[in-house]
Amino acid sequence: MTARKPRTFGIDDRPVDAPWIEPAEYWPSLSAATSHLSAPVGVIAVDALASNAHDLLDRAGGMPIRVASKSVRVRGVLDAVLALPGFRGVMAYTLAEALWLAEGDERYADILMGYPTADRAAIARLAADERAASRITLMIDDVAQLLLIDAVAPPAGRAEIRVAIELDASFRSPVLGHIGVRRSPLHEPEQVLALATEVVRRPGFRLVGMMAYEAQIAGVVNKGRPVIQAMQAASIKELAERRGAAVAAVRQIAELEFVNGGGTGSIESTRADGAVTEVAAGSGLLGPHLFDGYTAFAPAPAAAFALDVVRRPEPDIATLLGGGWIASGPFAADRSPKVVWPEGLRMLPREGAGEVQTPLQGEAARRLRIGDRVWLRHTKAGEISEHLDAFALVQGGAVVGELPTYRGEGRAWL
Repeated sequence: MTARKPRTFGIDDRPVDAPWIEPAEYWPSLSAATSHLSAPVGVIAVDALASNAHDLLDRAGGMPIRVASKSVRVRGVLDAVLALPGFRGVMAYTLAEALWLAEGDERYADILMGYPTADRAAIARLAADERAASRITLMIDDVAQLLLIDAVAPPAGRAEIRVAIELDASFRSPVLGHIGVRRSPLHEPEQVLALATEVVRRPGFRLVGMMAYEAQIAGVVNKGRPVIQAMQAASIKELAERRGAAVAAVRQIAELEFVNGGGTGSIESTRADGAVTEVAAGSGLLGPHLFDGYTAFAPAPAAAFALDVVRRPEPDIATLLGGGWIASGPFAADRSPKVVWPEGLRMLPREGAGEVQTPLQGEAARRLRIGDRVWLRHTKAGEISEHLDAFALVQGGAVVGELPTYRGEGRAWL
């Protein structure tokens, strides 16, 4: 598949039908639509994407959704989603990516960095570009990050740098200890206020926002896991109190434009927090198989990939070319791609998803022949885009266009 410029497509309307509910219809229809394309084939089903986008808006209940670009990494999808009322702004994952996106139209006039940066070349570009600096907000959680920016571009003569402060949203359980991800060192409201005071007093910076990402709520499978659900309920209550106090303290010294929180997995609880003004979401658009284990929602499998059978080493084994698209995070079985069609296939424990081949075993393998297609879903949404130059857009049983990924546009940010 040769990557081309993004095709304009709309997801304005919620689809009436949901063919993905019937796997025996959905996956064979994708095979038929893409049979002329060489593997690996990446597909985005337009109706499933539209369904997921509208579901996110319903779950947000009117609160603006900032699109997390790391969970998409396809500019055409970002374009389409940001055209929908209710989605507003982007959360980028590197400053180089943010500068690239900021060259776009008004949909990209509000880009929040989800992570701090030490990219000196990108900082210099930002400081020298008034338009980009007005569109991009850097994330900080340490005075050292301010000092780095000043060292690259001294305050005198540079564009004003917009910054946001990240509060550590992890849960500190009396029994289990630290639960969540290791992000910001700022856990207490007093720590956030101290950094906010430093930002306000330093020339060349403007404090415009705050953020707190509750990974232990948004990013943990909880279906059938009552202990996890109990931990999440306790964390939601604790964070609401602590985040509320931190935001109230900072608002005494700075006019905050936004307070960002949440992720696809925690929209309902995040929007209920009175201190939050917007939620972040991205993975829920493409519907990776990680969300099969959540209780509150079930996104459609809008993105998937297919590989070809190239070997038959045993009667009940069919071998795919490729497949080792392992998701980031702690080593576990749920980081591997999930084989979804044909049903009844499993990876071999001693091989798993291999760098160049993936043997699959099961009764269904007996019916597979050389050249047949097998469909898989990735664990984490945006990472599938790092393996593909483009996605085929499928709608109404046919390929209606093609969208290049970041990789297909010659961009590799991390």
